[in-house]
Amino acid sequence: MNTATTKGSGKSSMSLPNILTYGRIAAIPVVVGCVFLQSIMYYPLWLRWVALAVFIAAAITDYLDGYYARIWDQHSAFGRMLDPIADKLLVASCLLMLAADSSIHGWTLWAAIVILCREILVSGLREYLAALRVSVPVTKLAKWKTTIQLVAIGFLIAGEAGEAILPLTTLIGIVLLWASAIFTIYTGWDYFRAGIHHLIKEDET
Repeated sequence: MNTATTKGSGKSSMSLPNILTYGRIAAIPVVVGCVFLQSIMYYPLWLRWVALAVFIAAAITDYLDGYYARIWDQHSAFGRMLDPIADKLLVASCLLMLAADSSIHGWTLWAAIVILCREILVSGLREYLAALRVSVPVTKLAKWKTTIQLVAIGFLIAGEAGEAILPLTTLIGIVLLWASAIFTIYTGWDYFRAGIHHLIKEDET
């Protein structure tokens, strides 16, 4: 692909980074549908592997879209808006489906609730600050949180199918989900603390 061409199309909604983001959104009904059919409708166990394969591909696009946006200078306002939305849709949909099929149950539901509440809090904060033309950059710790979160969900999606290969598959997923929830609380507070300064200044003006 010609570098000049890719750089010239950086602002396009059909640039490669944005297409990868669209792919992440398109993966959601496939992953959720496969888990639903296997766990709720009692379809064959191999659907778990299909769900996991599609989920892993979607998770990889989360890295690739940012990577290509940087090396080809294809950053766009549309991409910056859609990328975190795609991440949140993927995580929230998977967590809800895993709760529905009891892969996440009991006390572990609190970990999922913490993660979902944090995403809503940060999204609301970003939306308000955007109106003030204040950006809230993603921290390295938040990126690590997302990585742990995606790995945890991957293990939980494998679920019973994964147990045949690695007996502790579900337990590993649950432990990582709790670890992600702890990181979620910290990074959520970090974002809130950074944003509250601008909120107070806005009230004082």
